Amino acid sequence: MVQSSFFHITYSIPLRDILLHMVDGFRKFAQRVSHVLGTPRAFIVALCVIVVWALSGPLFGFSDTWQLVINTGTTVVTFLMVFIIQNTQNRDARTIHLKLDELIRANTKARNRIIDLEDVTDDEIKKLQEEFRAVHNKE
Repeated sequence: MVQSSFFHITYSIPLRDILLHMVDGFRKFAQRVSHVLGTPRAFIVALCVIVVWALSGPLFGFSDTWQLVINTGTTVVTFLMVFIIQNTQNRDARTIHLKLDELIRANTKARNRIIDLEDVTDDEIKKLQEEFRAVHNKE
């Protein structure tokens, strides 16, 4: 429990609620950032930043500091974007799997053992691929 006293008002918030709020907040943030930065407009802005940086090279004498600015900036942005992209990709993959699972369950001719295919070994996936390849070759 988190307890705080602000203007002599005491309140308690369970830690679980705080963590759930943080996870949901990150999910929303990651989706927004991924959506905004995945647009042509964001690419053009990034390209303009690089062009301005390159054109400013002669002004700064192509110094080590001038190079360090772009290296540091791109490293930090890349590092943070890895987590945002991974979060949105994981979420998208989970939702697609759930939708496909629902379609497999709804189709009476489908094999239900395929529902949790993401949890099987690589050898089992290879065997299933060979099965489908054989079915395809017969047609």
